[in-house]
Amino acid sequence: MNLDEALGLISELPDFPEPGVVFRDLTPVFGDPKAFATVIDALAEAVGDVDQLAAVEARGFVLAAAVAYAKGVGVTLVRKAGKLPSVGGSVDYELEYGTATLELPADAIRPGERVAIVDDILATGGTVAATCSLLAEAGAEVRSVAVVLELASLGGRDLLGDVPLHVLKSV
Repeated sequence: MNLDEALGLISELPDFPEPGVVFRDLTPVFGDPKAFATVIDALAEAVGDVDQLAAVEARGFVLAAAVAYAKGVGVTLVRKAGKLPSVGGSVDYELEYGTATLELPADAIRPGERVAIVDDILATGGTVAATCSLLAEAGAEVRSVAVVLELASLGGRDLLGDVPLHVLKSV
């Protein structure tokens, strides 16, 4: 299966989680073994040479874990507030439909570690920018961000500064 075919499985659900928002659902990609393998291979190539991946809750966990396995590197799970027993850092950020908090596990990142962020969708950029901030505060060198889908009209890439962004599909 080629990448365009795999990404063609992404479905659109209007008015979720609230009216006016179109939710892009990667569930059909995750459920198709050939599509999933194609997307993971493309993301693994995109992240480059790193020591570790940072995965953003929740769909980023699925993607980053598979990419980390494929690359032979570790993965740190960046969680929503209240999910970690030992928090190393916390940051509040804006979503396209509200606000949220992300937390980094204590001692998950070693200073100087080269890290790439993997997530499903880049929308307004708040989640990924918050993750970049958490990693930088922990002393990591954020080498890149890799996402399956970019919602280009929301301008999320503008929040990433000089961090290289790798997108499999932009809409």
